Amino acid sequence: MSKFTLNVNGSARPVDVADDTPLLWALRDTLGLIGTKFGCGIGECGACTVHLDGVTAKSCSVTVKDVAAMKITTIEGLATGGRLTALQQAWIRLDVPQCGYCQGGQIMCATALLAAKPKPTEADIDNAMGNICRCATYTRIRAAIHAAAGA
Repeated sequence: MSKFTLNVNGSARPVDVADDTPLLWALRDTLGLIGTKFGCGIGECGACTVHLDGVTAKSCSVTVKDVAAMKITTIEGLATGGRLTALQQAWIRLDVPQCGYCQGGQIMCATALLAAKPKPTEADIDNAMGNICRCATYTRIRAAIHAAAGA
């Protein structure tokens, strides 16, 4: 076991875990941030997506040791002062989720997309949004991204 201090959602958070612990498990099991979900465990589905220094990453595929010096943002860290982002508000207004399981990861990818390209094209959305949604809410996800871009 090793002690790390992670910068999670703007706060220093101590964790005492093995060096090779996936970030996903440190977030969920050690820090209690359960918005980041376990899906496939191999970095394919995107349910575990977080931002590392503002860039999307699959938290099941990176170790705590590898990200200890990075700024980590989870779905819980997007709203500031209790106010949801324009994207989160559009997500709710357009009733995007069905089961909701993948939606944290979807929102994290869409947030990074909008930070990089505030007015994304259809091709930009296609290239940025690779997460899997078993409920196939892709049309509503796309509409929410466009709505947030227009906000």
